[in-house]
Amino acid sequence: MKDLSVLYQSQYKKAKETLDILEKQKAQIDFNLQSNPICSILHKELRTINLDIKITANELEHAESAIIKHNFLMQDK
Repeated sequence: MKDLSVLYQSQYKKAKETLDILEKQKAQIDFNLQSNPICSILHKELRTINLDIKITANELEHAESAIIKHNFLMQDK
């Protein structure tokens, strides 16, 4: 059971790091859109990055939930 806890914590850490990177990329795209608001390439990149952020946030939430569930189950033993 301890291996699962380590696995979920590792997934959580990786998802958090990825989310931080994606947020920085989104901020850069938003900044670039201020100077070129009609650029279709930037809008496509923004849609893609927003989707990646949602997916990563879901992964983060799933890992966090699994950690909580695992810790709860370990308390019962």
